[in-house]
Amino acid sequence: MVVLKTAQEIALMRQAGRVVATVLAELKARVAPGVSLMALDQLAEKIILQHGALPSFKNYQPKGAPYPFPASICASVNEEVVHGIPGPRKLKEGEIVKLDVGACYKGYHADSAITVGVGNISPRAQRLIDAAQECLTAAIAAARKGNRFGDIGAAIQRVAESKGYSVVHQYTSHGVGRELHEGFGLPNTGQAERGMLLRPGLTIALEPMINEGRAETKVKKDGWTVVTIDGKLSAQFEHTVAITDGEAEILTRLD
Repeated sequence: MVVLKTAQEIALMRQAGRVVATVLAELKARVAPGVSLMALDQLAEKIILQHGALPSFKNYQPKGAPYPFPASICASVNEEVVHGIPGPRKLKEGEIVKLDVGACYKGYHADSAITVGVGNISPRAQRLIDAAQECLTAAIAAARKGNRFGDIGAAIQRVAESKGYSVVHQYTSHGVGRELHEGFGLPNTGQAERGMLLRPGLTIALEPMINEGRAETKVKKDGWTVVTIDGKLSAQFEHTVAITDGEAEILTRLD
């Protein structure tokens, strides 16, 4: 089901988005060798609560999940694609970490993610990160009134594959609003001019995930953490956007 938001609802999502953006800026500044994922999670939860919001991910249990997610952020390192559970693991020089944050403000969610290098990273890893960022930029540019879901997926796929990377198929962009995953999944691949029409009031978490190697993934024994099938690096970026009469409004960006 597709849910279109009123201006008032989008205003609340904008507030949630500012909380998420604030958290990600703080986390990015703290990423360094020796920092534990648990410490990043604790910091994120503290900031979210200080801003009058709640962590969207904590205790979230979608259909098929083995148990509620136990943390406030997802922190996925190297070959981990998404849904990594923060624990005592300490970051090491040269690793890359995906930090995914959701916040719920007065009943409305916003969701955003970044990939950050730990200390000095290899040129190979930096190229992957840059490509994932470019995929998100292309997705946002395609998220316009009158375009279709396929235009977004095609834009992501075109950028990723032109640079020699694969796009994760098993996990998608998604609707977001009153629910963290609201109404639909939006594949990060596709054909232009195909799929559902984009209309003002539609809010989407655009979330390209690209892999250095094969597109296939598997879930670790913890039941949550998704990893690349071949153990190669993965990168992810995400913004929550609202479709308008012009360019999409990015709701998870600090002005």
